[in-house]
Amino acid sequence: MTTLAVPERLPRTDPRLDAIRAKVAAGERLSLEDGELLYTTPDIWTVCELADSVRRRLHGDIAYYNINRHLNYSNVCALSCKFCEFYRKKDEEGAYTRDMAYVREEVAKAVEGGATEIHSVGGLHPYLPFSYYIDLVRTIKETARELGSDLHVKAFTAVEVVHLAKIAKVYKNDDRKAGIRWVLHELKQVGLGSLPGGGAEVFDDRVHDEAFKGKIRSDVWLDVHRVAHELGLNTNATILYGHIEERRERLVHMDMLRRVQDEALAGARQPDGDTAKQGRSAAFQALIPLPFFPDGSELEHLPGPAGLENLRTLAVARLMVDNIPHMKAFWIMQTLAMAQLMLQCGANDVDGTVVWYDITKVGGASTHQEVTVPRLQRAIREAGFEPVERDTLYRRVKRDGQSWSVIDS
Repeated sequence: MTTLAVPERLPRTDPRLDAIRAKVAAGERLSLEDGELLYTTPDIWTVCELADSVRRRLHGDIAYYNINRHLNYSNVCALSCKFCEFYRKKDEEGAYTRDMAYVREEVAKAVEGGATEIHSVGGLHPYLPFSYYIDLVRTIKETARELGSDLHVKAFTAVEVVHLAKIAKVYKNDDRKAGIRWVLHELKQVGLGSLPGGGAEVFDDRVHDEAFKGKIRSDVWLDVHRVAHELGLNTNATILYGHIEERRERLVHMDMLRRVQDEALAGARQPDGDTAKQGRSAAFQALIPLPFFPDGSELEHLPGPAGLENLRTLAVARLMVDNIPHMKAFWIMQTLAMAQLMLQCGANDVDGTVVWYDITKVGGASTHQEVTVPRLQRAIREAGFEPVERDTLYRRVKRDGQSWSVIDS
């Protein structure tokens, strides 16, 4: 079993962490100052231990995985973010845009492989009409149904949703939520089930202007997720760390997420007179810390985060973001070995089988980045946890080969 060894030369206990330990035991929210201490203490082992205590209180010995397939519909993008190796311009070598025949083939492969989810994102294509995205979601759902499966469609980051509102000519700066709501409503009507958490990067204007200028700022990103929650669409959230941001900026990002989650949870408990919010029950499901990979980007001169920084950031996120239930160690970007350690430091989910992933490539990997279910299960067991297959909404899955059903809600 993989375990965290504690080197004797490092202090096992930092007395400054006693107050934080007491807060964690009492279920009290940590402050930004608490977060700074968690980031700077040499006693990373206690930080991981505290995060593990939270994940075990929430999830016991369970660790989730799912059977999913990623579908990047296009890498053509109007933006040129410095940290991104994925994007291409329209006529650049390697640029692609998938047609519906390709989509149907990928859905058939997903169903054949027993997938419960299609995860679809892409670049901000400047020339595709809004109807393309409606066709994309509809094609995924209809093809899956024809093959006897009810694939969940998790698609379009907040950045993409705003782009869709603009190309549909419904986005207005003085009432952006109205355009966002229209887009999400139309997509939900044809089968959109939830939103992924990408595009958040780091919620800070300085970092934004230097690393990904032109992309939507934090207030707009959060508004997309607010509207999604109001419409009953669950979402995820991410944080991209280890580039030009400071640790304090990561903590502010985490605090902003938990504040919006407070709003969503309050809205679910107490629906008000706004018909758009009646019966609202959606919120952030999972937070996924994503390490920055410099290779091939304009920021490749930066080293990127080291292994201990990855563990610490995951643990700090679990401790700081107390109201998002799931913390994901995305094995594609963390490696499966690191994900095992993260399961002992606050994570309770390693994501899924994936198959194709074109956004980042660890250590020169190809876009074919697949792991089998037995390997995922073995990795989880080696880390000391019980593997449980979930669907996108974190409901347990009962499986009979490629056929599956949800057995709890």
